Amino acid sequence: MTASGPAEGPRTGAAAGRPAEVRVLVVEDDPVAADAHALYVGRVPGFTAVGTAHSLAEATRLLERTRVDLLLLDLGLPDGHGLRFARGLRAAGHPVDVIAVTSARDLAVVRESVSLGVVQYVLKPFAFPTLRERLLRYAEFRSTAGEAAGQDDVDRALAALRTPRPAELPKGLSAPTLDRVAALLRAAPEGLTAAGAAGAAGISRITARRYLEHLVDTGRADRTPRYGQVGRPELHYRWLAAAAAGSVSKV
Repeated sequence: MTASGPAEGPRTGAAAGRPAEVRVLVVEDDPVAADAHALYVGRVPGFTAVGTAHSLAEATRLLERTRVDLLLLDLGLPDGHGLRFARGLRAAGHPVDVIAVTSARDLAVVRESVSLGVVQYVLKPFAFPTLRERLLRYAEFRSTAGEAAGQDDVDRALAALRTPRPAELPKGLSAPTLDRVAALLRAAPEGLTAAGAAGAAGISRITARRYLEHLVDTGRADRTPRYGQVGRPELHYRWLAAAAAGSVSKV
């Protein structure tokens, strides 16, 4: 468990008109996943990870000691379910917002999350761009203030959370092919070469390399040269465990 210091009251930005950073507590029982998620949070402008907790008991202690605006909350924890924890926070009047992070795909769990005011629901495994997009949308929603002039203003505020933005891909790349190459890489513990990915995906070697390099650039894969007996080393691409951080969790 880590924390950033003693409790703090509400604060405003250092400069007039500048919102304060959103202080995020990562609650995740897998230490590797917790560190990865905290690292992701710290890479998003306007957000700072104030600590990690590996159980609900640790999360409770941290919430008592430091100001937290947002929980990045795993739902399957060793001492209870994250939604029961969120329900208890609401009953106690705690104002912290919650983003659920889980591999659970049961829509009943999603509905219960909505009923408890969970602002986002992120499925594991995920990479940094996915969390960044959710956090930025949350920041946009959080920045809304004042009185709505009409229904359109209310709809726009809610849309900041609920309307997904399509991920932007480099020119010439398509989402279906990227998903296919990513799935092949995840299923290959020893990694793949561009030639191997090309043969499995039914695309050219040059095209396969573009998709593999995009996965490296977005933090979902890495590449290492492997040297044979003669000639140039061949690049092997491997799916990063951090990209699937938390995929072994119970829920």
